[in-house]
Amino acid sequence: MSPTVVIILIVVLLVIAAAVVLGARASRRKQLQNKFGPEYDRVVGDADSRSEGERELREREKRHAEFELKALSAESKAKYSVAWEEVQIQFVDSPEQAVSTADELVTKLIAERGYPTGDYDDQLANLSVAHARTLEHYRDAHAISERSKSGEAETEDLRQALVHYRALFADLLGENPIRSEGAASPASEPKVPEQKINNHDSDVANSRPDATSR
Repeated sequence: MSPTVVIILIVVLLVIAAAVVLGARASRRKQLQNKFGPEYDRVVGDADSRSEGERELREREKRHAEFELKALSAESKAKYSVAWEEVQIQFVDSPEQAVSTADELVTKLIAERGYPTGDYDDQLANLSVAHARTLEHYRDAHAISERSKSGEAETEDLRQALVHYRALFADLLGENPIRSEGAASPASEPKVPEQKINNHDSDVANSRPDATSR
């Protein structure tokens, strides 16, 4: 075999190897985009490079795999459903307190599912692996809750916070995520019928908080 043929074979093999590597990278990228949805764009956009952002998402996956997550029992689900109903009732007389209670209830539910609680940003990162589709709801709810603490949130803002909290709340309970206006774009959310956390309450957007908007 002549040296020229050997060189050609080496070049061909290198091209094939590069194609395989690029194909595997593209496949992995697609998997991350499908899993994290809008969160993929957010993390990559905040990073210095796409590879750094993807590295962060893979690290989240590794941490998530170490959590001892558990499904809720029927009794626990019923308990949380009743607690949420009480939050809605509380909104009638005290919207600010209801939003604060909703935040505490969601945090408690996060912990019971087996996620560590503490730093808010860490909570977002941990939830993003399995609950990316409702993560923007949590961000919006938390932002309104923080504004409420300084008296900067109107009643309609507080009602929207409750709607956003409810979306993540339903997701953590194991129900289908609930679409709510004012959060993530419809294209980034699953196309599912609206469902209720309990059997006799209407959706939060049409529940007691709506009737008290000022």
